[in-house]
Amino acid sequence: MRRFATLGGLLLAGNTGIAVAFAPQTSHGRTNVSTQLDAAKHSDNQLAGAASLALAAALVLSPMAAFADGQTKEFKLPPIDYSDKQRCALNSSKMGQANAARDKLYDLRECKLSGVNGQEFDLSGVIMSKTDLSKANFREAQFSKGYLRDSNFEEADFTNAIVDRATFKGSSLKGTIFSNAVLTATSFEGADVENADFTDAYIGDFDIRNLCKNPTLKGENPLTGADTRLSANCGPGR
Repeated sequence: MRRFATLGGLLLAGNTGIAVAFAPQTSHGRTNVSTQLDAAKHSDNQLAGAASLALAAALVLSPMAAFADGQTKEFKLPPIDYSDKQRCALNSSKMGQANAARDKLYDLRECKLSGVNGQEFDLSGVIMSKTDLSKANFREAQFSKGYLRDSNFEEADFTNAIVDRATFKGSSLKGTIFSNAVLTATSFEGADVENADFTDAYIGDFDIRNLCKNPTLKGENPLTGADTRLSANCGPGR
């Protein structure tokens, strides 16, 4: 809303400049020509600035802006710091999930965390690869910009979670529950989603088309009984 307010203010300022540039003549029948030219130049500069801002706003607010980390094909990751004995522990971010901000790299690669309780944790920006998170509780957790590749999430529970701009490429999500989760700009490319439950999950149009093409989108969730393909709204024609 602040972007629109700022843009509106600039446009209003531009219109005010036009009013000055084309002001009626004074009671003496003439106006100062140099004043009119200066006002017109000032108005043109304001309008040019407003037009540039409008173009920038259109680019930022366009649908392509959501095409972010979840669709990134290649990542360059640093070596794992095996000397950090506290590395394989869930730590909720205290800095807010919007930009996955942390004071250091949150690396859970190759960690054994089966059955861990991460309910309501903010795990945004986490890096997981060859990580065992089977049967983990991630209800209402946040995974903004999470690197969740080649890991085991079998029968994990993401009910009401926010998994936005993340990637599950190559991970096993067999029997995983995503009920009522937000899965915007998140990639399931190459992931095994057999028996997963996507009931009432929010998935963008672009992402749902790709998910429906996943050949493992089949079966029935063993806990909820939901039909996997139907729970993702991938009926006939999808």
